[in-house]
Amino acid sequence: MPTPDSPASAPPTPPGSLRRIVAASLIGTTIEWYDFFLYGSAAALVFNKLFFPDSDPLVGTLLSFLTYAVGFAARPVGALVFGHYGDRLGRKKLLILSLLMMGGATCAIGLLPTHATVGSAAPVLLTALRLLQGFALGGEWGGAVLLVSEHGDARRRGFWASWPQTGAPAGQLLATGVLSALTATLSDDAFESWGWRVPFLLSGVLVLVGLWIRLSVDESPVFKAALARAEARKAATGGDEGAAEKMPLVAVLRDHWRDVLIAMGARMAENISYYVITAFVLVYATSDHVDLGKQTALNAVLIASAVHFAVIPAWGALSDRIGRRPVYLLGAVGVGAWAFPFFLLIDTKDFPALVLAVTVGLVFHGAMYAPQAAFFSEMFATRMRYSGASIGAQFSSVAAGAPAPLIATALLADYDSATPIALYVIAAALLTLVAVGVAKETRDRDLAAVEPTSAPSPGPTAEAAKRTARSASPR
Repeated sequence: MPTPDSPASAPPTPPGSLRRIVAASLIGTTIEWYDFFLYGSAAALVFNKLFFPDSDPLVGTLLSFLTYAVGFAARPVGALVFGHYGDRLGRKKLLILSLLMMGGATCAIGLLPTHATVGSAAPVLLTALRLLQGFALGGEWGGAVLLVSEHGDARRRGFWASWPQTGAPAGQLLATGVLSALTATLSDDAFESWGWRVPFLLSGVLVLVGLWIRLSVDESPVFKAALARAEARKAATGGDEGAAEKMPLVAVLRDHWRDVLIAMGARMAENISYYVITAFVLVYATSDHVDLGKQTALNAVLIASAVHFAVIPAWGALSDRIGRRPVYLLGAVGVGAWAFPFFLLIDTKDFPALVLAVTVGLVFHGAMYAPQAAFFSEMFATRMRYSGASIGAQFSSVAAGAPAPLIATALLADYDSATPIALYVIAAALLTLVAVGVAKETRDRDLAAVEPTSAPSPGPTAEAAKRTARSASPR
């Protein structure tokens, strides 16, 4: 329920402005995920040879995936920093900064010397830039989904907020498409010599487009209204109440710790399944165990990513009709049940079977990923929403998405079988089922009315004003 001194909701955003805001968030997240996924694909295909050439091929892949995981380790730090300032200064400013940081790091990777040129300094520089990528992405997701969630129509919030989520498959589609085109047109020697740099350098052009669009959108009206209320309360209480809002992280852990844990658990199956399906599959399908060509594996991910992009808004719209939890639970059950068929289909060494395996896996993943933006946004109060949603989403990535390709590759090396990898995905699905199962449905919540459970009571000035209003009202 709204607090006595807050409006029931923020003014609705005109449809034309909302579409522009959705486009800005979608294009920005597409670019950021393009940069992030490009690294994952390159780690699976060429980084083991270029930056870890002295290792056994599978060990080299493990080492390249280790630098991939380093990016996830930086994401919680980015979530803390961007969440803190995003809750104090606004969503828009921090989104622009995250875009510039991600694009700059990606372009720099495209210019890096390899191990053959500078020796051990090459993987060190690669790791440092990967850390910067992860830091930027840790702040990107929360701001992008909040900007849309806080502008959007409450009745269709799940649908509108799912569009920034399509930036993940769109970025995957773009990254895989560029790599697929290069591997199809260049020889292996040319691709390993200079071709792999091209998609990283293209990021600079994409960042300029994304920056131009993001500069044109307005700050979230829900955030501006909450900031105005906080300033009014601060003035009414002589500045005492404003001190509680200086550290959004403290407020999140004090008032929303349960929601943070639910968000972290909800991310386990979603994150682990995604990186097994899209990143590890490039290793598994091209390994001696299956021995398909890397072009074949890339094409399968390309087709499945296009389907993934299409189904996410549909899942988001369904969450507006039946709730966030039922759709999310369906996705968790789906990825768990699909784990064994996924690998059995790939083992057939048949391209249509490979496409089917990846596509169905991503459709189930979309049922979790689509309502996630609205679900997490609706859990937290406005002045701590950026911090809460980002912390819940990004801290779990350290235990989920970061080690997923690494664990899957190690399990394949140790057991020469997909069975333990399938069990790993099923365990993650069970954890997510528990987390979402104990959560409350959030579909009908008004973002402007979500307040911390320990929100301070109105100051004396506000109480006096309310008493005066009551005494003046007709009886």
